[in-house]
Amino acid sequence: MGDTPGPSEPTLEEQIAAYQREFQDLDPQVEEIVSALGRLNRRMNVAYGRQTATLGISNAEWEVLKALVLSGAPYQMGPGDLAKRLGLTPAAMTHRIDRMVGEGLVTRDRDESNRVRVIVELTAEGREKWLEAMRLATVFEEDLLQDLSQAERGVLGEVLTRLLRRVEDAQPDAGGRLTDLD
Repeated sequence: MGDTPGPSEPTLEEQIAAYQREFQDLDPQVEEIVSALGRLNRRMNVAYGRQTATLGISNAEWEVLKALVLSGAPYQMGPGDLAKRLGLTPAAMTHRIDRMVGEGLVTRDRDESNRVRVIVELTAEGREKWLEAMRLATVFEEDLLQDLSQAERGVLGEVLTRLLRRVEDAQPDAGGRLTDLD
Protein backbone atom coordinates (compact mmCIF):
# COMPACT_ATOMS: atom_id res chain seq x y z
CA MET A 1 0.00 0.00 0.00
CA GLY A 2 1.28 3.44 -0.91
CA ASP A 3 1.00 6.64 1.04
CA THR A 4 -0.84 8.48 -1.71
CA PRO A 5 -4.46 9.30 -1.01
CA GLY A 6 -7.20 7.87 -3.18
CA PRO A 7 -9.02 9.88 -5.79
CA SER A 8 -10.73 13.00 -4.47
CA GLU A 9 -14.47 13.22 -4.30
CA PRO A 10 -15.97 14.71 -7.45
CA THR A 11 -17.56 18.13 -7.20
CA LEU A 12 -21.35 18.22 -7.03
CA GLU A 13 -21.40 19.37 -10.64
CA GLU A 14 -19.19 16.45 -11.74
CA GLN A 15 -21.30 13.99 -9.78
CA ILE A 16 -24.56 15.26 -11.27
CA ALA A 17 -23.11 15.25 -14.79
CA ALA A 18 -21.99 11.62 -14.33
CA TYR A 19 -25.40 10.63 -12.97
CA GLN A 20 -27.16 12.35 -15.89
CA ARG A 21 -24.87 10.57 -18.33
CA GLU A 22 -25.83 7.20 -16.83
CA PHE A 23 -29.44 7.95 -15.84
CA GLN A 24 -31.19 10.42 -18.16
CA ASP A 25 -34.35 10.66 -16.03
CA LEU A 26 -32.45 12.38 -13.23
CA ASP A 27 -33.67 15.79 -12.12
CA PRO A 28 -30.40 17.72 -11.64
CA GLN A 29 -31.98 20.21 -9.24
CA VAL A 30 -33.25 17.44 -6.94
CA GLU A 31 -29.90 15.64 -7.13
CA GLU A 32 -28.00 18.82 -6.27
CA ILE A 33 -30.13 19.36 -3.15
CA VAL A 34 -29.97 15.75 -1.96
CA SER A 35 -26.25 15.38 -2.66
CA ALA A 36 -25.43 18.69 -0.97
CA LEU A 37 -27.43 17.67 2.12
CA GLY A 38 -25.64 14.32 2.25
CA ARG A 39 -22.21 15.87 1.93
CA LEU A 40 -23.03 18.57 4.46
CA ASN A 41 -24.23 15.97 6.95
CA ARG A 42 -21.10 13.87 6.48
CA ARG A 43 -18.75 16.83 6.87
CA MET A 44 -20.62 18.16 9.89
CA ASN A 45 -20.35 14.75 11.56
CA VAL A 46 -16.60 14.78 10.97
CA ALA A 47 -16.34 18.30 12.41
CA TYR A 48 -18.39 17.36 15.48
CA GLY A 49 -16.26 14.22 15.90
CA ARG A 50 -13.11 16.31 15.93
CA GLN A 51 -14.63 18.59 18.54
CA THR A 52 -15.76 15.78 20.83
CA ALA A 53 -12.35 14.12 20.43
CA THR A 54 -10.72 17.26 21.87
CA LEU A 55 -12.92 16.70 24.93
CA GLY A 56 -11.89 13.06 25.23
CA ILE A 57 -15.23 11.62 24.15
CA SER A 58 -16.48 10.05 20.94
CA ASN A 59 -19.53 11.00 18.88
CA ALA A 60 -21.10 7.77 20.13
CA GLU A 61 -20.61 8.85 23.74
CA TRP A 62 -21.89 12.33 22.90
CA GLU A 63 -25.12 10.75 21.64
CA VAL A 64 -25.67 9.02 24.98
CA LEU A 65 -24.95 12.22 26.91
CA LYS A 66 -27.37 14.10 24.67
CA ALA A 67 -30.11 11.50 25.13
CA LEU A 68 -29.74 11.67 28.91
CA VAL A 69 -29.85 15.49 28.92
CA LEU A 70 -32.90 15.48 26.65
CA SER A 71 -34.66 13.12 29.08
CA GLY A 72 -34.61 15.96 31.63
CA ALA A 73 -33.57 16.03 35.26
CA PRO A 74 -32.57 13.74 36.91
CA TYR A 75 -31.01 12.66 33.54
CA GLN A 76 -31.77 8.96 33.85
CA MET A 77 -32.88 6.30 31.38
CA GLY A 78 -32.90 2.55 31.16
CA PRO A 79 -30.36 0.93 28.84
CA GLY A 80 -33.15 -0.47 26.66
CA ASP A 81 -34.71 2.96 26.25
CA LEU A 82 -31.32 4.44 25.40
CA ALA A 83 -30.68 1.70 22.84
CA LYS A 84 -34.07 2.29 21.23
CA ARG A 85 -33.61 6.08 21.18
CA LEU A 86 -30.18 5.74 19.53
CA GLY A 87 -31.13 2.92 17.18
CA LEU A 88 -28.63 0.48 18.70
CA THR A 89 -28.76 -3.16 19.63
CA PRO A 90 -28.85 -3.92 23.37
CA ALA A 91 -25.35 -5.43 23.11
CA ALA A 92 -23.92 -2.29 21.48
CA MET A 93 -25.62 -0.12 24.10
CA THR A 94 -24.18 -2.25 26.92
CA HIS A 95 -20.70 -1.91 25.42
CA ARG A 96 -21.10 1.86 25.13
CA ILE A 97 -22.41 2.20 28.69
CA ASP A 98 -19.57 0.03 30.05
CA ARG A 99 -17.05 2.35 28.42
CA MET A 100 -18.79 5.47 29.69
CA VAL A 101 -19.06 4.15 33.25
CA GLY A 102 -15.31 3.52 33.15
CA GLU A 103 -14.76 7.11 32.01
CA GLY A 104 -16.96 8.53 34.77
CA LEU A 105 -19.51 10.00 32.34
CA VAL A 106 -22.47 7.94 33.56
CA THR A 107 -23.37 5.59 36.38
CA ARG A 108 -25.30 2.34 36.09
CA ASP A 109 -27.23 1.15 39.12
CA ARG A 110 -30.19 -1.03 39.98
CA ASP A 111 -33.48 0.77 40.49
CA GLU A 112 -34.18 0.61 44.25
CA SER A 113 -37.93 0.35 43.62
CA ASN A 114 -37.53 -2.43 41.01
CA ARG A 115 -34.29 -4.39 41.47
CA VAL A 116 -34.65 -5.94 38.01
CA ARG A 117 -34.49 -2.56 36.30
CA VAL A 118 -31.16 -0.85 35.61
CA ILE A 119 -30.85 2.93 35.47
CA VAL A 120 -28.16 4.83 33.59
CA GLU A 121 -27.61 8.31 35.00
CA LEU A 122 -25.55 11.25 33.81
CA THR A 123 -22.73 12.22 36.18
CA ALA A 124 -21.57 15.77 36.89
CA GLU A 125 -18.53 15.05 34.71
CA GLY A 126 -20.76 13.76 31.90
CA ARG A 127 -22.93 16.86 32.09
CA GLU A 128 -19.84 19.09 31.97
CA LYS A 129 -18.59 17.23 28.85
CA TRP A 130 -22.01 17.75 27.28
CA LEU A 131 -21.89 21.48 28.09
CA GLU A 132 -18.35 21.81 26.69
CA ALA A 133 -19.41 20.03 23.49
CA MET A 134 -22.41 22.35 23.19
CA ARG A 135 -20.16 25.40 23.54
CA LEU A 136 -17.89 24.14 20.76
CA ALA A 137 -20.82 23.18 18.54
CA THR A 138 -22.41 26.60 18.97
CA VAL A 139 -19.27 28.32 17.67
CA PHE A 140 -19.03 25.89 14.73
CA GLU A 141 -22.72 26.26 13.85
CA GLU A 142 -22.66 30.07 14.02
CA ASP A 143 -19.64 30.05 11.72
CA LEU A 144 -21.40 27.64 9.36
CA LEU A 145 -24.44 29.90 9.06
CA GLN A 146 -22.64 33.26 9.15
CA ASP A 147 -23.43 34.12 5.53
CA LEU A 148 -27.18 33.64 5.99
CA SER A 149 -29.46 36.42 7.16
CA GLN A 150 -31.92 35.77 9.96
CA ALA A 151 -34.69 35.53 7.36
CA GLU A 152 -32.69 33.00 5.29
CA ARG A 153 -31.97 30.96 8.43
CA GLY A 154 -35.69 30.92 9.19
CA VAL A 155 -36.60 29.78 5.68
CA LEU A 156 -33.85 27.15 5.63
CA GLY A 157 -34.97 25.83 9.01
CA GLU A 158 -38.58 25.60 7.87
CA VAL A 159 -37.71 23.89 4.59
CA LEU A 160 -35.37 21.35 6.20
CA THR A 161 -37.96 20.61 8.89
CA ARG A 162 -40.59 19.95 6.20
CA LEU A 163 -38.20 17.57 4.42
CA LEU A 164 -37.42 15.82 7.69
CA ARG A 165 -41.11 15.38 8.48
CA ARG A 166 -41.74 13.91 5.03
CA VAL A 167 -38.98 11.33 5.53
CA GLU A 168 -40.13 10.58 9.09
CA ASP A 169 -43.72 10.07 7.89
CA ALA A 170 -42.62 7.83 5.01
CA GLN A 171 -39.97 5.94 7.03
CA PRO A 172 -41.12 5.96 10.68
CA ASP A 173 -38.64 3.23 11.61
CA ALA A 174 -35.63 5.05 10.13
CA GLY A 175 -34.63 6.93 13.29
CA GLY A 176 -32.02 4.34 14.17
CA ARG A 177 -29.15 2.94 12.21
CA LEU A 178 -28.80 0.09 9.82
CA THR A 179 -25.61 -0.95 11.64
CA ASP A 180 -24.00 -0.06 14.92
CA LEU A 181 -21.24 2.53 14.75
CA ASP A 182 -19.20 1.35 17.75
